[in-house]
Amino acid sequence: MTEPRQPDDSYLRVLTEATAEAVRRAEPLTSDHDGAPASARDAVTAAVSAYGERLVALSRDLHANPETAFTEHRSARAVADLLEEHGHSVRVGVGGLDTALLATTGESGPHVAVLAEYDALPGIGHACGHNVICATGVGGYLGVAAALGETGGRVSLVGTPAEEGGGGKETLARAGVFDDVDAVVMLHPFSHDVAMHPFLGRRQLEMVFHGVSAHAAAQPFMGRNALDAAVGAYQGVAALRQHLPPGDRVHGVFTDGGNRPNVVPDRAALLFYFRSMRPETLRDLADRLAAIARGAAELTGCGVELRWDPQPAYLPIRFNHTLSARWAVNQELSGRTPLPPGVVPDFLTGSTDLGNLSYRMPAIHPMIAISEPTAALHTVEFAEAAGSAAGERAVADGALGLALTAVDYLADGRLRAAVHEEFEAAGGALDVPSYFSGSHSGETLIN
Repeated sequence: MTEPRQPDDSYLRVLTEATAEAVRRAEPLTSDHDGAPASARDAVTAAVSAYGERLVALSRDLHANPETAFTEHRSARAVADLLEEHGHSVRVGVGGLDTALLATTGESGPHVAVLAEYDALPGIGHACGHNVICATGVGGYLGVAAALGETGGRVSLVGTPAEEGGGGKETLARAGVFDDVDAVVMLHPFSHDVAMHPFLGRRQLEMVFHGVSAHAAAQPFMGRNALDAAVGAYQGVAALRQHLPPGDRVHGVFTDGGNRPNVVPDRAALLFYFRSMRPETLRDLADRLAAIARGAAELTGCGVELRWDPQPAYLPIRFNHTLSARWAVNQELSGRTPLPPGVVPDFLTGSTDLGNLSYRMPAIHPMIAISEPTAALHTVEFAEAAGSAAGERAVADGALGLALTAVDYLADGRLRAAVHEEFEAAGGALDVPSYFSGSHSGETLIN
């Protein structure tokens, strides 16, 4: 038997049916706030409609020419060219990242940033739909810019590279790009329209075990087997999974296991991604993984290095219900009814560096449907959806929704106050760079 046995899909089918029933029963979200005046909303609608063909063309262009994290030079240039053609000044290469970009319109007042991602995945292109994210972000910015005469305030478009593992938003935040921004808005393609969907915090940990080399036949007693330590750590993590909170995830691979069977390995390594729903539980999970690594090293007489987060850690998303409700109401104008949290199962998710910004300022990250309910992110099927007619419809609907929600924030002082009151009640701004400091940063050597 050379072929793997395919997983039984019965649970997936039951889950899909249960989710469909929950969607049918879900109550639409409502907002207690009026938002922007009709004149501002009309200006947004007209502008987004006028730019519609250019936005779809941008989405198609990015989809056909995918670029991976930190190499998105063509994509960033395509965005800059479109904006400059319509009279906007754009800086490419901000915050220390060559493929980040910034455009700002307005002189003073509250400041909202619309975010654009445009990195793709190796091998499968825009299988997370960042071409749609980018085009809707550009359209959202242009729509708000057209209405600032009615609302006042400022709007920025921030092109944020390397969401797929590179933590571009955190890098830009540490460089001060968001220092004078009051709120951020963006969206993400998905299999459903959802106003608030949880994304998990994510960290990386490489465990590098150091042993003593010896001839595995002649003098094995003179060796200390680093591979045994790594296997022990892997098994320890497997045992830990039984005791994790719902939604936590740990997945890892061996990156080094020695060179030859007749030589006791003096080096072995594992790389783990681990995820959790809350910053506190993510920090606790890091403690538990570190303890497993130290235990495996002690058990085998090896040393271990713990190498944390070669790229910035990702925090989970903190919802802002007040601003998300305005998104839901605005999407109804496009014939969509975004779902409240808890309808689509929370564990059907991943991680995003938008979470890091959501602990600095109010943020929204709604999901917009472009695929069948059974399609998963990071698959060939989802990449096809991102370039389909459904993906192009999402560009128009999403750009309008982002722009209307942003002008609501700028124009409605009562809404704006409620957005920030909710943010402060949830704990206010977190010092993100220092949150995982101490034993969970840099390298730790255990002998």
